[in-house]
Amino acid sequence: MDFLTVLIVSAALGIDAFSVAIGIGLTGVRKKGILLVTGIVTLFHILMPLLGLTLGTYLGQVAGPVAGTIGALVLIAIGLNTIRGGLRGLGSGAAERRGFVNVASPAGLIVMASSVSMDALTVGFGLGALQVDLFLTVVTMGIVAGLMTAAGLVFGRVLSKTVGEKAELLGGFILVAIGVKLLLG
Repeated sequence: MDFLTVLIVSAALGIDAFSVAIGIGLTGVRKKGILLVTGIVTLFHILMPLLGLTLGTYLGQVAGPVAGTIGALVLIAIGLNTIRGGLRGLGSGAAERRGFVNVASPAGLIVMASSVSMDALTVGFGLGALQVDLFLTVVTMGIVAGLMTAAGLVFGRVLSKTVGEKAELLGGFILVAIGVKLLLG
């Protein structure tokens, strides 16, 4: 696999992270949060293919569909929780007080990062069969996913200022929609 192909695969893997990051950015994320979420997603997009490679093809066939379902359900749950918070905050000036969304908790951040990198896990199952520079491939996947995450967070944050108090609701609906899309295939 040549480097251009690695870049294309990396961009395809980063699309989930970009989409989820827009939803998170809409709920209001500080600059420090952007760096933290980007770093964790980057790390997961490096580690998950390596984990997939280690676990092997057989486990990938068994766990792949289940892992995708779990990731989709997690996104739906995060989105529904975000919508609930947005409905409670309407008219209360909560938009101005929003800070880093609840992925600030270590558990929430890890769950979110793992849910958007499940496809990288399954790609890892097939990496062993390909003639690739493993280090370059997984680092490229991580960097591209990290850049796409940062872009999504910044875009969501800017859009949040435009749509005001309804941004949290919009972000929640985006997360639910992504989760449902992933669940339905």
